[in-house]
Amino acid sequence: MFKKLLRTIEKWLLWGQLKLTGKQFVFLSAVLVGISAALAVIVLKTFAHWVFVFATYINGILKLSFINSVLPIVGILLTVFVVRRVLGGTIEKGTSQILYAVAKKAGIIPKKQMYAQIVTSSLTVGLGGSAGLESPIVITGAAFGSNYAQQYRLGYKERTLLIGCGVAAGIAAAFNAPIAGVLFAIEVLLVDVSISAFTPIMIAAATGALVSAITIGEDILLNFKQQQTFDYHNIPFYALLGAFTGLVSIYYSRNFQRTEHFFSRLRFTPYKKALVGATILALLIFVFPTLFGEGYESIKTLSDKDPGQLLENTLFADFRNSPIALLLFVGLTMLAKAFATGLTLGSGGNGGNFAPSLFLGSYAGFFFSRVFNLTGFQLPVSNFTMVGMAGILSGLFHAPLTAIFLIAEITGGYDLMIPLMIVSSISFAISKQFEKHSLDVKNLARKGHAFTSNKDANILSTLETEKIIQTDYLTITADENLEKLVDLISHSNQVVFAVVDKEKNLLGTVYFNDIREVIFSNFKVKYTPVKEIMIDPPAIVYPTDTMETVMEKFEKTRASFLPVLKNGKYYGFISKSIALEAYREKLKSMIIE
Repeated sequence: MFKKLLRTIEKWLLWGQLKLTGKQFVFLSAVLVGISAALAVIVLKTFAHWVFVFATYINGILKLSFINSVLPIVGILLTVFVVRRVLGGTIEKGTSQILYAVAKKAGIIPKKQMYAQIVTSSLTVGLGGSAGLESPIVITGAAFGSNYAQQYRLGYKERTLLIGCGVAAGIAAAFNAPIAGVLFAIEVLLVDVSISAFTPIMIAAATGALVSAITIGEDILLNFKQQQTFDYHNIPFYALLGAFTGLVSIYYSRNFQRTEHFFSRLRFTPYKKALVGATILALLIFVFPTLFGEGYESIKTLSDKDPGQLLENTLFADFRNSPIALLLFVGLTMLAKAFATGLTLGSGGNGGNFAPSLFLGSYAGFFFSRVFNLTGFQLPVSNFTMVGMAGILSGLFHAPLTAIFLIAEITGGYDLMIPLMIVSSISFAISKQFEKHSLDVKNLARKGHAFTSNKDANILSTLETEKIIQTDYLTITADENLEKLVDLISHSNQVVFAVVDKEKNLLGTVYFNDIREVIFSNFKVKYTPVKEIMIDPPAIVYPTDTMETVMEKFEKTRASFLPVLKNGKYYGFISKSIALEAYREKLKSMIIE
């Protein structure tokens, strides 16, 4: 029945592709991708919410406080099992894979990402892993967009656009925040998108938000109805909060990656690594129960009139009414979050850092304002709690616009726009000063695949220097006279020659254009050794050089040919014209399918 429905839909879409204009079909596609992404949100968010309700019920009714620690162990072990037995042993994590696909794989995202992220993240985060569902949602939406475009043979431009539609719809559906969805897609992923792309991305985001609003209850989504009046006298404190969240962002980014990398280097079996990491995570959750899952319920509690509820059913329940105890609990939980998320993902679980950034931001804002209030000030704690989320989100993802409008949308108004702008911009500036790349892009940079919005650089990075090197060029020795060189020129199409010794060491180069006048003199040809007319090469290319580096050398030297050395010996030449032809062919393949 389901397959028959899919075939019917596909039949109508093929008919529509023939009857509609290209732009109209893209608009229709944006709606369908938006619905697909929203359905993924419904599955993930609902599952995660009901597991949280179940764990809360067990803790509250049966007083089994250890259940919160047991579930994440089960979830991470199940995730590893699914990855190894169903998904071929590996799964890409984080939104960096979308950046890489758009920049260097012509927007091609594997089909398995349409379901792999949903299955694994629901097991990890749904069963209490201390990570977020938004990153898997975004990847799933992007995969829907990419594979939809491939199915209907759309070009690179439309394929990239539909990836952006999937991303925007995912974020919009996850928070019922369409503006934030659009901004996230453009600010974080499609940084060089044209103005014409806004319409389909907005259509997809609106579709995702609408489907989410109709089907998901407000108790599942992160939203706030209470906030205090903005007082401009508190602007200096918001500026300080911006600096504080910027520093906390750096702390989180570095400790999260240290923890994740530590586990990636462990020479354990996947199951042993999962068991060790999940057990440590379980201990952290036992001490700080709010680290369980996404943690959105605790964010709502912090902004409530009675944040002391956070200590209920914890080891610190006896200090529920102590402001100092609550402050210490929040501060320690804030510090532990980086390690909890690092343990979750490093040990084999799947999830993202979007929800942890909001969790951390709310705790940072609450901690900051409560510290000042304990010293005699009267800061609006709920406002600082909400604005703090924008600070951490901006600092971690280097996305201040997304942070500003996401928090504005989930708080139900724009009364906090000024403090949101102040905190987000200051946090971003401080984080950018110490961390060149955002948290996800840092992974690409570490692997040597730093993302850039420069399309030429992205295309060049997909070309392999080794494949463009020509190794069949004739060579000449330094002691031979020009008669030998003239003979080589007359029997080949070469216009450049490498001068080498018996060990293939490169001594110099001879360019035909430089000796054109000399070779027409019989006397000079007969008695002039090659070493007298050879020149030092303008630059040296190595097979390990990226094509971007090679083209920079061509640009700097203005040469048409450059010699290549491999292991210190002459290896061949690389031609600028052949490199440019390879670039054109690659560009053509990315645009015309």
